[in-house]
Amino acid sequence: MPDIRSLFVTRLYRAPLSEKAPGVDTAELAASCYSIAEDDEAGQDWCEANGYPGYTSYASLTDLPWRFPIFADLVAALDVHVADFAVDLGFDLGGKSLKLEDLWINILPEGGSHASHIHPHSVISGTTYVAMPDGTSALKLEDPRLPMMMAAPTRVKDVREELRSFVYVAPAVGDVLLWESWLRHEVPMNMAEEDRISVSFNYAWG
Repeated sequence: MPDIRSLFVTRLYRAPLSEKAPGVDTAELAASCYSIAEDDEAGQDWCEANGYPGYTSYASLTDLPWRFPIFADLVAALDVHVADFAVDLGFDLGGKSLKLEDLWINILPEGGSHASHIHPHSVISGTTYVAMPDGTSALKLEDPRLPMMMAAPTRVKDVREELRSFVYVAPAVGDVLLWESWLRHEVPMNMAEEDRISVSFNYAWG
C-alpha cells in the first residue's frame, strides 16, 4: 500500500462562543449592533461611498468594547478561544501574546455580499455570528493553493473536504469561527429576507 498523507494543513476552529466564557447574549448583541449602525453616520457615509451593502463599522469605529459593555464581554470570550486556537496551531509566541487589533460589525441585508479577501498584518481572524436567518449565506473558504493550480484538473463532485477548492461553512447563531489571517474567504450573497449579522475581528502578535 502506498503511503499517502496530508501536509501543510489549514486549520479552521469552530465552537459556541459561550463554551469558553458564558454571558454574551446574542439578542442583546444584535440590538447593540443595530443601535450602533443607526447612530454611526460616518460608517453609513463610508458604506454609501464605497458601495458596501448594508452596514459595517470597519472604517468608522475602533472602540466598540469601550462604547458597549457587551462588546467588552465578547472580547473576553474571544481572547480565550483565540488562545486555545494558537495552542492548536503550535505557535511559539516568544513570551508575547495574540491581542485584539480590530473588531467590527457587519450587517448584510438581502442581496448583500462581501467579496473574497484576506486580512493582512494579522495572525488570526474570525467572526462570531449574531443573526443567521434561514437561507442566508454560509462562509466560503478558498484553498490557499488555488492560484498555483494552473494546470490541475477540477475535482470530482464528492471529493473529500480536505481536497476541495472551496469549502462552505454554515455557522449557527452564537458560533465563533477562527482561521489564520492569510486564508482567503468571502460571504456570498445573502438570499434571506432578513439581515445577516456578525462581528468580525483580527488578532495580532505583540
